[in-house]
Amino acid sequence: MAMDQQTALERQQTLYREKNAHLRQYLEPVEPYEFYREIFPEGSFERRGHFEDAKGNGIALVVPPKSKVVQENGVALEIKGDGKANRHVITDELRELEDIKGTEFTIMSPISYFGRQRRGQNARYLYAMVFDLDGVGMPQLRDTLHQMNKDIIPKATFVVNSGTGLHLYYVLTEPIPMYPQNQKILKELKYALTRQIWNRFTSSIKEPQMQGILQGFRVVGTSSKLGKDYPVVAYRYGGAVELEKLLDYIPDSNGEQQRIQALMRKSRLSLAEAKEKYPDWYERRVVKKERRGRWTVKRDLYDWWLHRISDEIRVGHRFYGIMTLAIYAKKCGIDEAELRRDAFALLKPYDEMSEEDINRFTKDDIVCALEMFNEDYVTFPRDDIAKLSGMTMPVNKRNWRKQEEHLRRARAVQNIDYPNHEWAGRPTAEKTVCFWRQQHPDGRKVDCHRDTGLDPKTIRKWWDSEPSAVWQEDGHMVARVRPSQALSDLLVDALKKGED
Repeated sequence: MAMDQQTALERQQTLYREKNAHLRQYLEPVEPYEFYREIFPEGSFERRGHFEDAKGNGIALVVPPKSKVVQENGVALEIKGDGKANRHVITDELRELEDIKGTEFTIMSPISYFGRQRRGQNARYLYAMVFDLDGVGMPQLRDTLHQMNKDIIPKATFVVNSGTGLHLYYVLTEPIPMYPQNQKILKELKYALTRQIWNRFTSSIKEPQMQGILQGFRVVGTSSKLGKDYPVVAYRYGGAVELEKLLDYIPDSNGEQQRIQALMRKSRLSLAEAKEKYPDWYERRVVKKERRGRWTVKRDLYDWWLHRISDEIRVGHRFYGIMTLAIYAKKCGIDEAELRRDAFALLKPYDEMSEEDINRFTKDDIVCALEMFNEDYVTFPRDDIAKLSGMTMPVNKRNWRKQEEHLRRARAVQNIDYPNHEWAGRPTAEKTVCFWRQQHPDGRKVDCHRDTGLDPKTIRKWWDSEPSAVWQEDGHMVARVRPSQALSDLLVDALKKGED
């Protein structure tokens, strides 16, 4: 087994070199500093030590594989010998890139954030849209470049060899403010474009893997999954892109393009207009900075999801299964220590699902997924969870009523439609025979036939059968209860004493 893994790793390392050679033949390699300077132009971030700039910064997430790792709201943390955390905040000079160069597992999203926590409500601007293609061999690499050249899929600004796949970066001509409504639009746009870019010619994996707009990607210049000698490398392909132009690559035949355009029009309400139109909301959410109200859900939801991702998850969705587990843990009030135990218990079975070395599931994946244990994500949409996890999410159809009221209404309608409890169905022949025998312990089959009208063959079939432990009677569940032997003996003794 170890030899098979080593052979698979060497094969992927060879493929990595072949992809680099092909990309270098046609495209211009880009150094890490130049790459990030083009994504984040000078003035995008706060200057180091100049808090008066009042701008957001980049955040890099470093997860050393041989160090102790903890999770806090926001970034993944590197824990050194003294147990203190070291965050990597990227300022306008981009000097911090040198600090993380060569690290084994570091990701960053093309987004600026206020503060030191990487979460949706702290996001300030989106500077690029990034798409992660897995299952990319030489045929898929050639076809991806061909489709961009022929304008079948949008031309990426940068093509990044991530080690075992490709990252396609579309640097935006203008950064997009990450207002909540904008995040919703960008997420829908990314889902739609993923379905176009990830196709049977660009990936050997049939099912596209959906990713959110806040997703981080391995930092150019750091190590890939293949090791330190196989760094993440960027190549220039095209220029910056306008967000509206990306819509042209979404088919309009199924209404998807029109739906996203409608969302974009809907989002053009400024904060000043919102203040005038929704003064109560503005006072509560903007001025007082109150959190959005929510319910705390019973832990049944958490247990149900943990059971599902233990049995039903597939390769390509393992990360998002644990990510959703973290969301549900926060939603259900589950302790973080219990969440971490449950998540890391999935490490071995998830890794054993890996078909080859390129999709091994590691501790790093779990640490990053647990970032979603955060109050800001408890309202994460059910439809998005279904897309990311690759599993159906059944709708609880109660029409916004509590379960008790919903069931009371349902039973009332049932009694109107079926006043004689016809919904319960006719009694079975087995039950009829068993009940007749209980009423007539010394009765004969011919008597049962005369009283019930059942066929003699049917009576003989069920004559010695035991009645079911539970059955329905007049619309109610009835359970058969037998006293224990000790209780039976006690009753017999009591009856004997009574006779005396």
